[in-house]
Amino acid sequence: MTKTMAPLVRIERIDDERVAAVVLDAGRGNVIGKQVIAELSAALAELARDGDLRAVLIDHAGSDFSFGASVEEHAPKDVAGMLEALHALAADLVSFPAPTLACVRGRCLGGGLEIASLCDLVFAARDAKFAQPELSLGVFAPIGSLVLPRLLGAQHATEFLLSGRTMGAAEAHDLGLVFALTEDPTAAACIWIAEHLESKSASSLRHGVQALRGPWAGSFLEELAKLESQYLYELMATHDACEGIQAFLEKRAPRWANR
Repeated sequence: MTKTMAPLVRIERIDDERVAAVVLDAGRGNVIGKQVIAELSAALAELARDGDLRAVLIDHAGSDFSFGASVEEHAPKDVAGMLEALHALAADLVSFPAPTLACVRGRCLGGGLEIASLCDLVFAARDAKFAQPELSLGVFAPIGSLVLPRLLGAQHATEFLLSGRTMGAAEAHDLGLVFALTEDPTAAACIWIAEHLESKSASSLRHGVQALRGPWAGSFLEELAKLESQYLYELMATHDACEGIQAFLEKRAPRWANR
């Protein structure tokens, strides 16, 4: 008898189906592997066909939004497929025909932060924590490198990305990464939608988000393709990128060769 795997991502309809939540439910830390990415992309594609949709929440089960992309899938033999799929998901979010709101509790790290930062608004719990720690593993964050300077400003984004440090929710709110701090991000996002979006035309909202994203979306996708190429064909050809990933998997300190 074949055992059917439980879905890692599910769609929940809210408020007479005019709002939907795409819920990460991939176990501890909601690690973003290729299967999670595939299910996220499929959920967004399904919802994109709903012309009555006013908004979508990117939400999560468990205490943490996401620990980030699967480090195992950053290994040289797997990284191309993983990165291409993640960047295709980024394109899906940028082009999604309705407002997207991320609901963040707990840790929001690496690829998880990249997904949240691509949403139009981020609602976060007061104890949420954000980090883009890729450089500590000898790699870099292509999406974060493009999106965070727009949200945080150039110098704050530079410091955050190069240091790999963890940022608390209050600082993330002050710098513009987080739109609202709240005890319950999901409830707060739903209240905001009810107050500000549900009375509006779904068709006009589609045009509105397209207009808002238009000034940066095209250049973002062009630059992301360049960074993907740099990552796969230049960065992953270095000793230290492979060493950083291997050291993480072996739970030891990396031995950098600076090449």
